[in-house]
Amino acid sequence: MRINERRSLWRRLRPHVAVFDPALLLVLVMLLATSLVTLYSASIGIPGKIEDQVRNILMSFFVMWVVANISPQNMMRIAVPAYAITVLLLVAVALVGTIKLGARRWLHIGVIDIQPSELAKIAVPLMLAWFFQHQQGHLRWHSYAVGALLLLIPVGLIMRQPDLGTSLLVVAAGFAVIYLAGLPWKALLALVIAAACSMPVAWSMMHDYQRERVRTLFDPTADPLGKGFHIIQSTIAIGSGGITGKGWTKGTQTHLEFIPERTTDFIFSVYSEEFGLAGNLFLLLLYLLLIGRGLMITAGAPNLFTRLLAGATTMIFFTYAFVNMGMVSGILPVVGVPLPFMSYGGTALLTLGLASGILMSVQRHRKLVQT
Repeated sequence: MRINERRSLWRRLRPHVAVFDPALLLVLVMLLATSLVTLYSASIGIPGKIEDQVRNILMSFFVMWVVANISPQNMMRIAVPAYAITVLLLVAVALVGTIKLGARRWLHIGVIDIQPSELAKIAVPLMLAWFFQHQQGHLRWHSYAVGALLLLIPVGLIMRQPDLGTSLLVVAAGFAVIYLAGLPWKALLALVIAAACSMPVAWSMMHDYQRERVRTLFDPTADPLGKGFHIIQSTIAIGSGGITGKGWTKGTQTHLEFIPERTTDFIFSVYSEEFGLAGNLFLLLLYLLLIGRGLMITAGAPNLFTRLLAGATTMIFFTYAFVNMGMVSGILPVVGVPLPFMSYGGTALLTLGLASGILMSVQRHRKLVQT
């Protein structure tokens, strides 16, 4: 009788415990294992990094588990409050935010500083997915205009901080929702033309340091010991890895401290130097599998809300990886975007864990969502 009771208890608990998508979980574990190996080498001489990152990973998995247990129906219920709270926090940052390193991005609450722009990466696509779900069957041009406005409000507040990297990620996730909602190709073409025509205006509105980053992208050798130093050293590290790399913990650019922010934004340079082209192909394969699994979950989503939300979440992974690898290899300006599941840091890892939990929730509840 006791055996039957234990089995019955496990059967009740199992749906809430075994919530992780096996394929997605496997890719994440491999990425995080690669991250710890690389971070060990990058943080030699910097005590506590590995221990802190393990703690961050455990917290990320806890967040992932919690979100995976939340049904898409409940996500729809919290979409509007989450968006409203995020916008209010961004307004509070603009008014009374804490200034660090010349940027007003943090809000002091109690004994901690929070960065509301991180919340926008999830709250904005969640709100847009909710909006287009309720507009389904009645989509008109003004529906996309309202969606664009819902996107531009938080993006404008984030750019004012200024935080170009985070605003780029929010734009990518939000635009993915608008595009997947059925944005006509004519409107898409008009947006591209408008964006191209607005470049001079955007240039005039950029901060001086942002203009310098763009200039450095085109000619880092113009100031090789100043603004171009970091990107020059990063590309040297990537190129010097060759086919198989210099070997784990044997990267000279890394351990002679030529690479800036080697545990965070520039960890890809460390990895490339020590594991070479072969290691890069392995890492790219992991990201392709991660994005591919996200697209499969998106394609199998049962209704518009879950499809838009899963698609936007997958776009977040793609944008993180593309922008980071592009900026450290000299293809894109340096905008301060971490490499997903590789860079050291708690806030970004928690955001990525939340995004992964959303994908797992969509996959887990796909048969329970009303189409």
